[in-house]
Amino acid sequence: MSHRANRVGEQMKKELSDIIGRKIKDPRIGFVTVTDVQVTGDLQQAKVYISVLGDEEQKENTLKGLAKAKGFIRTEIGHRIRLRKTPEILFEWDESMDYGNRINSLIHQLHHEERSMEKNEEE
Repeated sequence: MSHRANRVGEQMKKELSDIIGRKIKDPRIGFVTVTDVQVTGDLQQAKVYISVLGDEEQKENTLKGLAKAKGFIRTEIGHRIRLRKTPEILFEWDESMDYGNRINSLIHQLHHEERSMEKNEEE
């Protein structure tokens, strides 16, 4: 990815967080965190990685709300960032949070099992 695409991605991340947090009034959209924005080298597409606080239903509703607001969001981005053409926006889940939580819980489970084994050996 080019240096320019990185800069545009970082700027979009900042602006998207503000737009989603303050401008969109859709009740389906929950507490959203924009974790990353990957912009293609030609600046035509932007993958917006998000995480949502809540259960699966809340996540799905948020994605539907964001899809519905995509045109508005893109227009807002166009006003805030000076580009010839505003990138097409694709929202995707940031799986890294779930992955990190899963690893954390496995490590916790291993430590718990290890302590249990040590206790049994002492008895």
